Amino acid sequence: MQYSHSRLSSYENCPKQFHFRYVEKVKTEWEGIEAYLGKRVHEILERLYHHVARYLRPPSLGQVQRRFQQDWQTAWHDHVRIVRDDRDKSFYVRQGERCLENYYRSHYPFDQGETVALEHQVELALDPEGRYQMRGIIDRVVRTGDGRYEIHDYKTGATLPSPAQIERDRQLALYQIGIQQARPDAKEVELVWHYLAFNKTLRSQRSPAQLADLREATIGRIQEIEAAQEFPARPSALCRWCEFNERCPAGGGREIPVEPPPATAPELQRQEGSGQLALF
Repeated sequence: MQYSHSRLSSYENCPKQFHFRYVEKVKTEWEGIEAYLGKRVHEILERLYHHVARYLRPPSLGQVQRRFQQDWQTAWHDHVRIVRDDRDKSFYVRQGERCLENYYRSHYPFDQGETVALEHQVELALDPEGRYQMRGIIDRVVRTGDGRYEIHDYKTGATLPSPAQIERDRQLALYQIGIQQARPDAKEVELVWHYLAFNKTLRSQRSPAQLADLREATIGRIQEIEAAQEFPARPSALCRWCEFNERCPAGGGREIPVEPPPATAPELQRQEGSGQLALF
C-alpha cells in the first residue's frame, strides 16, 4: 500500500475514520466547506502561474477575483456542508477573496524564482528496499538557484501554527525527500508555507539527520497501522467535521446544515488538449 501524509493523519486523529475511509472504503457525497474553499483557492493560484508562464505577465487582481467567484459557483454542489452555526457560505467566499488578495499583493509580479512544477505529484521511498512508499501533491516547486529549491504549500485555514509546529511538520519534509530522490541536483531545499488568511509566509529547512529521523518515525507509524487489528473511534472536536459522523457510533449522528446549490453548475473549463485549468 502506498501511504500519504493525509492517510497517516487520518489514523492519528481517529483510527475509526481511517478504517471507514481506507479499509472499508466507504463512499460519501459530503464535502466540508473548508475543503471546498481550499480547492477553489488552490485552483486559482495554479491558474495564476500558468497564466504568467504563458503570457509573461500576471492577470489583474480583478481577473483573479472574478475567476474565483465564477469557479466557486461552477463547482458548487448540494452536498457541501457547513458545520459552524455562526458562518454561512458568504463568509467563506469572502475568506477566499481575502486569501487571494493577500497572496496577489504580496507576490506580484510572481517572478520570485523559477516555477518548475505546479500541483506536482511526488512519490518517494522511505527505505532503500522501497517497502515503504509515500506519495503526495506539491502545490508549487520553485528553483531559486543552482541546486536550490523551494517547496510551497498554500493554507486557507483560520489557524496559524506556532514556530514549533512548523518545525515538526511532516508533510513538506516528506515532500523534500521525494524532490531530492527525483532531482539529484536539489542540494538545498527550503519548505515554505503560505498562510493566506493571515498574509504570513513561514519557512523552514530540514537537516539530513532530521530527515533520517522522519523516515524512521514514518516507517514506525506505517508498521503500527499495518499491524492494527482494531480501529477504535477517538472522539474529539473534529468529529463535527468528519464525513462519517452520522455512521460512526461516537459521532452522534448530528445533522449538518447544507447550503443550496446554484442554479447551474457547468463543468470546470480546462485548456483544450493540455489538461491544464483554463486561464483568466
